[in-house]
Amino acid sequence: MDELREQCPWDKKQTIHTLQPQTLEEVYELSETIVNENWQGLKEELGDLLLHIMFYSKIGSEQHQFTLDDVIEGVCNKLINRHPHIYGNVTVKNAADVTQNWEKIKQQEGKKSILSGVPNSMPALIKALRLQEKTKQVGFEWENTEQVKDKVEEELNELYDAVEGGNQNEIEDELGDVLFALINYARFVKVDPERALEQTNKKFIRRFRLVEDMARAEGKSLHDMNLWEMDALWNKVKELESKK
Repeated sequence: MDELREQCPWDKKQTIHTLQPQTLEEVYELSETIVNENWQGLKEELGDLLLHIMFYSKIGSEQHQFTLDDVIEGVCNKLINRHPHIYGNVTVKNAADVTQNWEKIKQQEGKKSILSGVPNSMPALIKALRLQEKTKQVGFEWENTEQVKDKVEEELNELYDAVEGGNQNEIEDELGDVLFALINYARFVKVDPERALEQTNKKFIRRFRLVEDMARAEGKSLHDMNLWEMDALWNKVKELESKK
């Protein structure tokens, strides 16, 4: 990295701002290897992410803000401070106790809200899940799955009422409430909503491409077919998958 910053025209001109979108891209690529359990790809993407950590640390050093050693020392100190059951005399019974202690310690460190660790720029679905996980640590949580199910149904009814009313702002607001409630329900039934939605996305892509292939095999174009014809091909695809 030292050599690249001195000798490479592209690396010389990079700043923390120009690197940011590329870092986000690397994180998404890393996430995809995790979803696919692609261990070789995971190793490669971790290397790419590590390169970005080195890059930011190099720029931080040039700006006399911090060094790579400072970054590593800082996270080590944080881990020690937030694991008093390992490095202190605190006793915990399970992982839930660890998480609660973690949030309490963050408050002691100066965090004004338990939600302060959730970035505003985080994608909405993941952000909703993290908000719910955070507030759970202080007991802001439904007691059982049935209560969450009732909440989903309540929000759905409010959405239907809003649609009948025709107020677009209310419809958007109520739809957001439905999605938030569904994410909460997913959490209670121990399903990762992001992973579940991505699996559905992949299933839709796979099936729709097969529909396209079937249409071409029949000498047809989807542009020239009506919904019922396409739906018939869709059902054929589902039937073929069910037989595998």
